[in-house]
Amino acid sequence: MARHAQSRARTRLSRRSKAVGGLALSTLVGTALWAWPASGDDHNSATDAKSTTSSTASGPDTPRVPVSAAKSAPNAAPNAPAGRPIPGLSDAARKRIPADSRQALVVTGKGMDSFESRVVLYTREEGSDDWEPGPTWSAHNAAHGWTDDHRYGDLRSPIGVFSLTDAGGLLAAPGDTKLPYDHNSSFVADGTGVEGEPLAGAFDYVIAINYNRDPGTSPLDQHRPLGDAKGGGVWLHVDHDGPTQGCVSLKPKVMQELLRTLDPDLHPVIVMGPAGYRPSADD
Repeated sequence: MARHAQSRARTRLSRRSKAVGGLALSTLVGTALWAWPASGDDHNSATDAKSTTSSTASGPDTPRVPVSAAKSAPNAAPNAPAGRPIPGLSDAARKRIPADSRQALVVTGKGMDSFESRVVLYTREEGSDDWEPGPTWSAHNAAHGWTDDHRYGDLRSPIGVFSLTDAGGLLAAPGDTKLPYDHNSSFVADGTGVEGEPLAGAFDYVIAINYNRDPGTSPLDQHRPLGDAKGGGVWLHVDHDGPTQGCVSLKPKVMQELLRTLDPDLHPVIVMGPAGYRPSADD
């Protein structure tokens, strides 16, 4: 991950405290977000979760996922009822979508070791168990694919179901953005990506994936509830035409659309993993 420039945050965050926590898919995946390229793990950011003011930048995109993390992870959510199911998910994965969630962003990798994936936003009406698909978008995940036992620096994205509660970016929030948004100059990705591609603009818009983080804080917040060894800083962010270190990257217009669409009142979650992934019943 590109290293975020260390800069002092000037923007005071107004965020909701203790939003819905990240949901661990059976084997919770730890994600390490590396130094700062553009996807997935430790952003060297010293954001104070209480003051919501970032003092240093930190970066996303390095996966780490310990299987044991799922069971020890805080913020686990209740199981959702069955209904007209989201296609392609196992029953175990579907049950990890909370009953009150009405938005599910499904990221499906081409294979366990592939960095190419597709993304579909499913929604359901209040009181309904029928999930309706939206458009399909192409995306990149981590360079080495996926893992259900993520470790910092393994260049794999975590498999799991996680809540989406916080966003931010170098650019101002698109109009009608509903998630709490930290407009902050610390969202900078320096250097080049895994394949040597430039990372400029990768953090123009980001949405934090609640893996090993405190919901209700800036994506730049560095606190890792499960410990640093299990990684952190896994984000949805702007695509830089190459694989990430743990994050999921999408084209700028798609990120803008997601920021306008994801609604805290609908308890959005992300369901992510390779095609055909089937967690065990005990996960």
